Amino acid sequence: MVHAAPTAGTPTGMHRAPDVFDARVHRIMAWVTPVALGLVYGFWAAEIRRSGGPITGWNLLFGFVTALAFMVLYVAVRTLAGRLPRELHAALWTAFIGCAFGFCYSQTGASTGRAVLMSLAVSGLAFVLLFYRYYTREDAEGHRVR
Repeated sequence: MVHAAPTAGTPTGMHRAPDVFDARVHRIMAWVTPVALGLVYGFWAAEIRRSGGPITGWNLLFGFVTALAFMVLYVAVRTLAGRLPRELHAALWTAFIGCAFGFCYSQTGASTGRAVLMSLAVSGLAFVLLFYRYYTREDAEGHRVR
């Protein structure tokens, strides 16, 4: 049988999707993403905290402060995680996800122990998924395949 010879550019079966956005769009999205996620998270936490009661100034302040803290931590984790090996990369994002979930879950009025256990369960699942994702996107020497 005759088979087509692989080309020198890419390994067989690996095709990279084209980047349809230019560098300007990537720079804008680097700031839009944390702001949008922070606002959603902050006001979601404020909604959980007020538990169907009236919207107050303190509730809005809580939402803005929570959103600001989430944005700052998200940017810090995103900046630092890219420089770490896959195990620590996954562990850092896992800690961030677990803390964010645990904080929101604690706003429901659940006990601290239950919030910690639920947060650990979510963190464990996040670690498995993230480690698998980062492990399958590196070569044998641990360099990321982009």
